[in-house]
Amino acid sequence: MTIKPIRNLNALCTIPFGTSWPAHISPVMLQLPDLPTMQLVLGAAASLGVVGVIRTFLPKSTNSLPLPPSPPNWRLRGHSLPLLNPQLTVGAWIDEYGPLITIRSGTEKIVYIGRYKAAVDIMEKQGASVADRPHSVSASELFSNGQVLAFVHVGETFRRMRRALHTHLQPKAAEAYEPLQMTYAKNTVLDILEDPVNFQKHASAYSSTTITKITYGKNADDSEVAGGRQFLMTLFKVVIPGAYLVDTIPWLKYLPWYGQDLKQDHEDNRKLFTGQMSRVKKQMDANEDIGPSFGRYMLENDYGLTESEMAFLSGSFFAAGSDTTAAGICTILMAAACFPEEQAKVQAEIDAVIGRHRAPTFADQQSLPRLEAFISEAMRWRPLGPGFPHRATKDVIWGNYCIPAGTTVVGSHWAINRDPDVFPDPHAFYPQRWINDKGLVRDDITSFLYGFGRRICPGQHIASRSLFINSALIFWAFQLSLDPTKPVNDMAYVAGVLPMTQPCGIEFTKKISDSEIRRMLKNYPEGASEV
Repeated sequence: MTIKPIRNLNALCTIPFGTSWPAHISPVMLQLPDLPTMQLVLGAAASLGVVGVIRTFLPKSTNSLPLPPSPPNWRLRGHSLPLLNPQLTVGAWIDEYGPLITIRSGTEKIVYIGRYKAAVDIMEKQGASVADRPHSVSASELFSNGQVLAFVHVGETFRRMRRALHTHLQPKAAEAYEPLQMTYAKNTVLDILEDPVNFQKHASAYSSTTITKITYGKNADDSEVAGGRQFLMTLFKVVIPGAYLVDTIPWLKYLPWYGQDLKQDHEDNRKLFTGQMSRVKKQMDANEDIGPSFGRYMLENDYGLTESEMAFLSGSFFAAGSDTTAAGICTILMAAACFPEEQAKVQAEIDAVIGRHRAPTFADQQSLPRLEAFISEAMRWRPLGPGFPHRATKDVIWGNYCIPAGTTVVGSHWAINRDPDVFPDPHAFYPQRWINDKGLVRDDITSFLYGFGRRICPGQHIASRSLFINSALIFWAFQLSLDPTKPVNDMAYVAGVLPMTQPCGIEFTKKISDSEIRRMLKNYPEGASEV
């Protein structure tokens, strides 16, 4: 019998206990042509058992309270989460086992938070204790090389990066970009007039153009947008527990053939981000009038960051803000088409406040609570992204449970937004839940769309404005309905990255004549308030 070499270590380590070995794998001898490499693989695999014995009980706490309950599991690598919509699996476990659960990924214990009160108590009120990130070989080393803010540990570098972003993107500073956002949102409406079928393409054009202009003061380039999308796809993949075997067997990072995709992604990102920043620097050195941008702001202000750190900070902001914003806009449009009765209520409000003689602006935002509630409900209905892991730096007590220092903690946006105690009938689309007795938007609940505590997305004020102005203009101009001839996948945008194929067809019926829309948008936003 010829023994075939193992090419898929992930497959080897997912064989459950009690399951017979695949016919092509010998449990006695594993043959690879390169003996030193084979010895290293075997050493790594053998060490997994030793490390598992040592670390199964780690991190430890002197507190006698237990970890949250854990779903049954007999796999060597721990609990299995699918790469596609892992939040559904976590949500089902939360429903069955309680507001907090513990899963195992290799030798690592991960606590998922799936209910609203627990999220507030742990991620917000005790946010300082869970502001750190866990170390991940795939994310922190191979993919980011310690330079992507999302994976930087709490410390001086993190504080400098965070200070730079928050100073430039705080609410008052973000207001300066409103005219830019209105201009590009106007283009979205005009694009839909010309080509209503490809709404996802138009949302992508808005988000990529806006974030590129804000970050670098330039128009979007297709290759740069594609590079940013690849960055985001990998970013969301590496945070899924068990996605990469190297996080269970760290020795694998020393194998030259392992993790080539992650290493190549890092090199591609380095070239893209440093190239973008080099262009801004050259323009500044040549005294060109490039206007304001985050890249320029970074170069003009000393935050104690290296050139590489500045490049990755700007690049991460650019890449993270492109597809996620477009996915948010598309989610809102899809919700409007799926729930026409709720769309009609929003449009009645827009008609009453705005009328048919001018286009909405940011000045109308406080007068459109139903629109704000609709956006909040859409983001609760289909929250974006898998949720980023945090790390407890000291014991966190919640109820009768203790999350020991060193434990990974993840807030499950999907499960939290389906907490029936806070969101009754959670699977229903009900924007009214966000309106208080006075008819105003509630300020006592949130969907945690932008994350938790000290790790909250620094670009939230830019992103929330983009969602508002695009929704306001599109709902003002069109009535949306599903194309009955096309299939609908209402989960397509929850990954936070635009799918390759548009997940539904939406028909855009003009509420105002084509010529009137174009006339009112001709001088928008400068003439937006003119009647």
